[in-house]
Amino acid sequence: MTSLALIVATLWLVLGVLALLRPHSMRLARAVHVPGALGGLVLSLAAIDSALHPLPPAIIHLPGPAGFDLLFRAGPLAGVFLALLGVAVFGISIFARGYFRPGEGTPPGVLSFAYHLFLASLTVVLLAHDALTFMASWELMTLGSYALVLSEHDREDIRRAALIYLVMAQVSALLLLIAFGILSHGGTILDFTAMRRDPPGALGTSLVFLCALGGFGAKAGLLPAHVWLPEAHPAAPSPVSALMSGVMLEVALYGLMRVVVILRPELAPWWGATILALGTASGLYGALYATAQSDVKRLLAYSSIENIGLIATAFGLALLFASAQETILAAFAFTACLYLCLNHTAGKSLLFLATGSVLHATGERNLGQLGGLLPRMPWVGIPALVGAAALAGIPPLGGFVAEWMLLQSWLTTPRFFATPLDLLLPLAAAIFVLTAALAAYVMIKFYTVAFLGRPRESRLLSAHDAGPSERMGLVSLALAALALGLLPGAVAGFLSGAVARLFGPLPPGATAAPGVAVFLPSGAAYAPLPLVLGAGALLALFTLGRRLRPTQRTATRAALWSCGEAPAGPRAQDTSAGFGEPIRRVFAFVFAVEEQLPRPADPYPHYRIRLRDRIEVLLYAPLPALVGRLSAPAARLQRGRLAVYLAITFVTLALILIGLRWT
Repeated sequence: MTSLALIVATLWLVLGVLALLRPHSMRLARAVHVPGALGGLVLSLAAIDSALHPLPPAIIHLPGPAGFDLLFRAGPLAGVFLALLGVAVFGISIFARGYFRPGEGTPPGVLSFAYHLFLASLTVVLLAHDALTFMASWELMTLGSYALVLSEHDREDIRRAALIYLVMAQVSALLLLIAFGILSHGGTILDFTAMRRDPPGALGTSLVFLCALGGFGAKAGLLPAHVWLPEAHPAAPSPVSALMSGVMLEVALYGLMRVVVILRPELAPWWGATILALGTASGLYGALYATAQSDVKRLLAYSSIENIGLIATAFGLALLFASAQETILAAFAFTACLYLCLNHTAGKSLLFLATGSVLHATGERNLGQLGGLLPRMPWVGIPALVGAAALAGIPPLGGFVAEWMLLQSWLTTPRFFATPLDLLLPLAAAIFVLTAALAAYVMIKFYTVAFLGRPRESRLLSAHDAGPSERMGLVSLALAALALGLLPGAVAGFLSGAVARLFGPLPPGATAAPGVAVFLPSGAAYAPLPLVLGAGALLALFTLGRRLRPTQRTATRAALWSCGEAPAGPRAQDTSAGFGEPIRRVFAFVFAVEEQLPRPADPYPHYRIRLRDRIEVLLYAPLPALVGRLSAPAARLQRGRLAVYLAITFVTLALILIGLRWT
């Protein structure tokens, strides 16, 4: 498996270089996406086969710089994320082949090179088995995604979004360097297996965990380092947003899981409690802000924060159970965590791609200007319905399975005999339920406002459906989302190897033999097949009854009585802002709102509202002024006077000599 994954990564890198040979050739840039998509399909099938027929994973050594070997190993946990990556790449690459148009920002060959470099670096991050390989591929992943976000570099807002993303990514890398520096004992141990055999001690272990949580959490979009997501996702092309949200955020959480594997013998209860608190706060915060968005991509970006928060919540709960020696509950919670990762990849990638098709067909991504697209864009609207339902947690799709498993394991939480934890868990469970409800609210808002009702603008009447390549990409991801919901036992069986690697095996009988049911420690069971068959039978009986019912009289159609007023137009429909207004009013203390209301004396009254991220306003907005004040004394030294420079040089040299004398 490791060798095949490295071959696929090399293939992606070669395809990117080929596209770069003719950077302005759209035909070549589109052509290389086909073998790239097939590489993703091969990778996913190989990862699934490796999970079903496990073999001891081999470590591959390749020569590296300064005499260090580069180590690669595809363990069970990496196999889950490689399968996730492969499925997403197949759908996104096929879609991207028909999505990109000439003259859109960066030359197509350069864009294709950055795209395939991004794919290759994601793969190597998952395969890396030493700190040097991991950090090198981590930085390549950052550079590739930064170039993709900056694709339309002639726009000021795009450059600002790319800069914010790059700064947060470098903060993440700095924290990870500190963590790996402590684990490697100053660079003498780089192998992850050796790091696990020689832990750094209690204080060092705690510092490693905090740095890893900060570094990987910043890349994943956990609070308070989430501010780059609502900026970068709207700036990037839709296939890039799909890849960043649906894959890169999960890969960041994978990195946190790998560090926990290294530190596993030192597992402390407060680790799980910290991740659980951050996850629940991020999930609720992201869901609340998603309800108030009118820009489709910003809505999906905040929804990604909510999804990552739920995944972190499940992981924190699993760590908390493991610290209390509740291995079965830990295994079920971690199964739900990985299930949420798979569901988010399929559903969120699908919705970002659907948004890209809508943007090309209408030139609009403001929900307030959309509506009635389903009859005109069925190849986009129907797969988008599957993705929205999966992320909303509606049965029988994967989101419901994952959230139900997590809730069941939560309801059987043991007593920890520690008052703070006993108080935290019921509160976190309530926040989880509220977040799940708000997530469904967001998806209903997204889909109904954009695809149902009547077109709010006349130009929407000429909206065209997606092309063949875009349709294939959308349908493939929709089928993946359906499979996650209809085959929960098979998916749980696929995840069992990774779960056993971290927390121990699931109990016998946890998954049904046919792979269509999941049984939980509470004794409950979920089997989607009877649910689907029962709903289908009821629908068939209802349809048959309507056809066989004798007609008593002929119905007469007439215009609806409107109290003597003219018939309401499309703009009488509920808007995106109106849909989210109740949530914004109830949770007004969460939002930073700039609202300008009309006054009676205004000759031309108008209403304006601007919604800003409160954490960005309180934490990040004051930073430029603070940096300016702190750097002002140093700036005064740069006056261009030779005497000042010579004096500084002399004092510095004298201090160095004094230091050398006394050391």
